[in-house]
Amino acid sequence: MSTSSSSPASAENRSPAITDHLAWRLHVPALASAAAGISRASDAWDAVSDSFCDRDGWPIDEEAYADSKAKRDAEAWKHIEVFLAHGPEVLAGARATASGADYVEGPISEDLRRLHGIDTTLERAGQLRHEWDQIMALMDASLPGSRKIYESRAERIRNADGWRYTDKLSFQGPALVRAADYLAGRADSDQPSQCERARVALARSAAGNRGALPASPSAPSAPAPMVPGRSR
Repeated sequence: MSTSSSSPASAENRSPAITDHLAWRLHVPALASAAAGISRASDAWDAVSDSFCDRDGWPIDEEAYADSKAKRDAEAWKHIEVFLAHGPEVLAGARATASGADYVEGPISEDLRRLHGIDTTLERAGQLRHEWDQIMALMDASLPGSRKIYESRAERIRNADGWRYTDKLSFQGPALVRAADYLAGRADSDQPSQCERARVALARSAAGNRGALPASPSAPSAPAPMVPGRSR
């Protein structure tokens, strides 16, 4: 039976650099899906928002307008949660892999520049989530049973406040996905040469050990045989 790529044996054969690379790379598809979800939520809102407003932009049906906006915010917040879960690791991995030249020219130079400020976006969105978690915990502790009554309203407020970060991630998120995907692919192409260099180094080390076997400890010299003396 062949050993799968996720088996302990194959994991032991990977170098730490390759393992770290694969770790952050595995989060990129989730961010790509979240970035696309943010774009869909924004586009869907643009398509219907005007239908709730008059020519001056004021809501005609305020209740329907508010409900549609709340659905938009809730959908967008789900994607923000994905960026909070996976974004920091991918961002750190991409920055560690990118070279100085990547920021100056090349296919991802513009995307890397667009990432300026994404740390603040993720940090503030994380603070908003933390504040909401604290409110829920306080509600559970001080008013048992009240969470079911107020949770929906609290979520609605959190989601509405989070829309500003969705707006920023609508262009920062895709830039991170494109840059990370490119850098992960480039690191993949470098892997064979790295593995080959490691294999050659191990072979040289093994050959050197075979050529310089340790000397075995010298055995103590045997005592000289006793010559029988002549009887007098």
